[in-house]
Amino acid sequence: MLIAALAYRPIFWKLMPMTTRNTEQPLPTQGIDPTSAGLQAILDNIDALVYVADFKTHNLLYMNAYGRSVWGDFTEGQKCWEVLQNADGPCSFCTNHLLIGSDGHACGIHVWEFKNEISQRWYQCRDQAITWTDGQLARLEIATDITDRKNIEMALQKAQQNAEALSLQDELTGLNNRRAFFQIGGQFLKQAQRHQSPMAAVMFDLDHFKQINDSHGHEAGDTVLREVGKILLANVRESDIAARVVGEEFAVLLPSTSQALAMDLAERLRLTLQELQIHYRQTVLQVTASIGVAMLSADDGQLEPLLSRADEAMYISKTEGRNKVSLFLQRRN
Repeated sequence: MLIAALAYRPIFWKLMPMTTRNTEQPLPTQGIDPTSAGLQAILDNIDALVYVADFKTHNLLYMNAYGRSVWGDFTEGQKCWEVLQNADGPCSFCTNHLLIGSDGHACGIHVWEFKNEISQRWYQCRDQAITWTDGQLARLEIATDITDRKNIEMALQKAQQNAEALSLQDELTGLNNRRAFFQIGGQFLKQAQRHQSPMAAVMFDLDHFKQINDSHGHEAGDTVLREVGKILLANVRESDIAARVVGEEFAVLLPSTSQALAMDLAERLRLTLQELQIHYRQTVLQVTASIGVAMLSADDGQLEPLLSRADEAMYISKTEGRNKVSLFLQRRN
């Protein structure tokens, strides 16, 4: 069937969900004589495949010049799937059943799109049941190359997806940004409350980071931030959310995590950062971090109170000499 062909060997087509049923009136179904010189001239000058095949036998009855230039001439009795698909049986994606009603008569025009996975060309197909010159029901298909249009559509779609991804990603480190952190973190909070499971927040700030920028330039500072982002990603689980929330400040949410495990992660991060050596030009840069850890409280209706406690613990680490992990201890009345 169909020109789905555009290849000289059997292939599988990916039918698109955009397949639609056209409600416009079908073309007249009276017999058409393709041998008419005028009609032949029109069809052979259409920049699209036009072919007709018998509805029951699938014998190819007509193919215009466009089709013949791609698939060559055909002989009487050859099947559409044999000529157009180089296949040994009817196409699995044949739409004949969509072109006739329960009474066996033509019921309209079917428009659909597909991509030839071999040629990578996109086509819009317009299928219709018509009455052929011998009075038998036949399939008429007009297939137009829409590759340029589809490429533009897909480029726009990809650009939109990239824009959406970038809006949730820190461009420098590849981590989640502040927006994503609060968006996903809000979902983590609801799940933790629903299942009454523990959740920890870890926040850390790079010690004396301003000195790196001042001494070596912002490019050096960016290099440090990228390396810290890699370390953070390497040390958290897929179920955690790690983010660069602002400047040299980072945060991690750890769902279903006990206080002991959260402290272990924080200490592991501290040691890894302490041992990190970043080669920048002719200089080796080193950083340490002040880290704060806090646990979710039953009273936390939003993320902010949890993060505020982790932030407070982080500043305790700073005041006690930096390069340290501190746990926020719940105050008791």
